[in-house]
Amino acid sequence: MKSLLYICLFTMTSLGMTIPDSGVCVVEFNASFNASNSVDWLDELSDCKGKRVDIATNPELQKEHKIVVVPTVIVFNDGEEVERFQANIMMQLEATQGEVQDAVDNIIMSAF
Repeated sequence: MKSLLYICLFTMTSLGMTIPDSGVCVVEFNASFNASNSVDWLDELSDCKGKRVDIATNPELQKEHKIVVVPTVIVFNDGEEVERFQANIMMQLEATQGEVQDAVDNIIMSAF
């Protein structure tokens, strides 16, 4: 049941997906077949937008952002990639919420 929920979530949130070109945005690129390894703390990040992209339904975004492993989390600032966190060989993201939040915080602090 949990996997079905993740699949639905990926499908619904990835329709019409584009990377925002203003502000800080953290995007998780994953695929429905790897939903069990989805990042569960994406919505808990502060001072940024969070988006999810299912590369199975958005292959053009996979190609555009050169996604070779899922999940991959990319931190964007004004549409430009600033930091990338990729999964290990087991298709699990080793980066922590704190590491990604630090990347977001560094972008915000550099604006001052």
